[in-house]
Amino acid sequence: MEIYSLLIVFCYFSVLSIATTEFDFGSLTLSSLKLLGDAHLGNNTIKLTRDLSVPNSDAGKVLYSKPVRFRRPDLDFPGSFSTFFSFAVTNLNPSSIGGGLAFVITPDDESVGNSGGYLGIMDAKGGKNGNFNFAVEFDTLMDVEFKDINGNHVGLDLNSMVSTQVGDLDSIGVDLKSGDLVNSWIEYYGLTKKLDIYVSYSNLKPKEPFLSVVIDLSEYVNDFMFVGFSGSTQGSTEIHSIEWWSFTSSFDTNPSSPGGPPPTASLMNPTADVNPITSPPPELPSVAPPESNGTANANAVQKSSSKKVLNGAVVGVVTASAFFLAFAALVLVWLYSKKFKNVKSSEINLGSDIIKMPKEFSYKELKIATKGFDSTKIIGHGAFGTVYKGILSETGEIVAVKRCSHSGQGKAEFLSELSIIGTLRHRNLVRLQGWCHEKGEILLVYDLMPNGSLDKALFESRMVLPWPHRRKILLGVASALAYLHQECENQVIHRDVKSSNIMLDEGFNARLGDFGLARQIEHDKSPDATVAAGTMGYLAPEYLLTGRATEKTDVFSYGAVVLEVASGSRPIEKEKKEVGKFGLHSNLVEWVWGLHKDGNLLSAADSRLNLEFDEQEMTRVLLVGLACSHPDPMARPTMRGVVQMLVGEAEVPIIPRAKPSMSFSTSHLLMTLQDSVSDLNGMITLSTSSSENSFNGGAMDLV
Repeated sequence: MEIYSLLIVFCYFSVLSIATTEFDFGSLTLSSLKLLGDAHLGNNTIKLTRDLSVPNSDAGKVLYSKPVRFRRPDLDFPGSFSTFFSFAVTNLNPSSIGGGLAFVITPDDESVGNSGGYLGIMDAKGGKNGNFNFAVEFDTLMDVEFKDINGNHVGLDLNSMVSTQVGDLDSIGVDLKSGDLVNSWIEYYGLTKKLDIYVSYSNLKPKEPFLSVVIDLSEYVNDFMFVGFSGSTQGSTEIHSIEWWSFTSSFDTNPSSPGGPPPTASLMNPTADVNPITSPPPELPSVAPPESNGTANANAVQKSSSKKVLNGAVVGVVTASAFFLAFAALVLVWLYSKKFKNVKSSEINLGSDIIKMPKEFSYKELKIATKGFDSTKIIGHGAFGTVYKGILSETGEIVAVKRCSHSGQGKAEFLSELSIIGTLRHRNLVRLQGWCHEKGEILLVYDLMPNGSLDKALFESRMVLPWPHRRKILLGVASALAYLHQECENQVIHRDVKSSNIMLDEGFNARLGDFGLARQIEHDKSPDATVAAGTMGYLAPEYLLTGRATEKTDVFSYGAVVLEVASGSRPIEKEKKEVGKFGLHSNLVEWVWGLHKDGNLLSAADSRLNLEFDEQEMTRVLLVGLACSHPDPMARPTMRGVVQMLVGEAEVPIIPRAKPSMSFSTSHLLMTLQDSVSDLNGMITLSTSSSENSFNGGAMDLV
């Protein structure tokens, strides 16, 4: 009987030992970690993303290599866990933001999810084992698709990238993009099912949690799961580093809390025990340990003092050698740069404009890719350039190559487009892969959008673009414009928002492109007047009068696109299409306002949809289009407000039945026009482009 009792006790403690996990960076070995994707070790830290000086979209994941038990068949509550980690988000180019990292509990230890807003947690289709994912995200970019509140927040993700709980880090004075070390404690108590998340710059755990929520973890985990971190960039140069990590889990009814990192801790202990799974963990302090731990530490320091002296000597010699080599390298670079400047003195100096930009292609590469810029490879015409389809010989990747015109204006627009889009990164913007400036040619290389432009999908495709696709496209463009207007370091006014400049990827997601007319403006500063440029039908009335492009003129253009997409009609029609549609040279905005006045707004919906749409959604979209097309720029919503309206988080403002008249105070108009005339020399030139040479479908371009 005693033997059986001993066996039972032995089995109990064996199960308890297996069900308990404890480790930290001081006890981990290389074999204790699993690095996936772009994750790598460097400078005593784990880096989840690559150290690249050019914007990229990649993802990485690091996991504790052994599975951690979170459920037991003999217990009706999940395991408890607590983890502490220190991390930093640094950036080689502060204006190139986008991405983030997350603490994850996942069943998948073999793959990395998508980059961008998915943070490497799961892929766009839900990912492998997508129904079992727990993550606490630290997001640096506002992603409208996932209903992010801003680009500096913490979110709890349960089987979805749309966070169930979100906290604004601005409220506690923490900036993820500051480059400073950020500390976080995540504690879950299985019996009470309470999850607490703490965030601070200090090693002292805050008294109150930043986020606190009650969830049943057993609904989101298997019996065994892997713990770790994932991170990604979204067309940015962010680097996500884990500086310290400790983790404890058990089925104890009173779990311990992990402490902060020892002040002198290194990332790894190469001689540590390979198996860090132990018996029930001792109580750990909730603050960072003190500098000294008594006589034991003192003895350890004394024993290692001789080694430190030797190491110091070696480090001194190595440092001196490294300094000499670095000095020699700087001299060589200086000499080479002087020679290079003399050789290139006759060329346009693009160096300062393209540093930290995407890749530079050779002219030969792009000539081969487009088969000598064969006319059969032409897929469109953008502002100041022709666009070719090309295949890169090295990778076999299909790209779009924009060959800019040779005029002085074309060169200026090239510099504008390169300097602006080269630093912008958003999932709804066309990605610039690279550029070339050789042999008097100016070339830009973009991702090729397999579904072409929005205007072609609306007016030239044999298949009618379904309503869900149209609604998704409008939301994507709104998200891109909100990013340009409100989230960039310098506000970007696109100035040429139209359906032919909205490209569609393989999933019919919108990608706003053609930044040849775009202008950067410091926030809260007035834009300068320029020659009115853009396409008639999309241009705001005050822009035609004053030549001053603002975010509100972009909003008007977006409103015209909204009405175009909802109605299936171009902003300015040259031919009468059918009975009931607006007539020769009529304006789409005016026509929809007239229908709204008559209480017949829904009749503006594209008849080709055969009423296959939600009437409330269609009405909301049409009203958003009218709100954006308001003659008074001050009455138009912001693009962030538009996004909230489209997703149902904000109400559409009351739209008057009759179209309001355009109103300017006389003094304001005279002052604005006077300023504009000095900048414009009183010139606004109209030119007409045919649909054959342009995507605007007969709309008039202002140049």
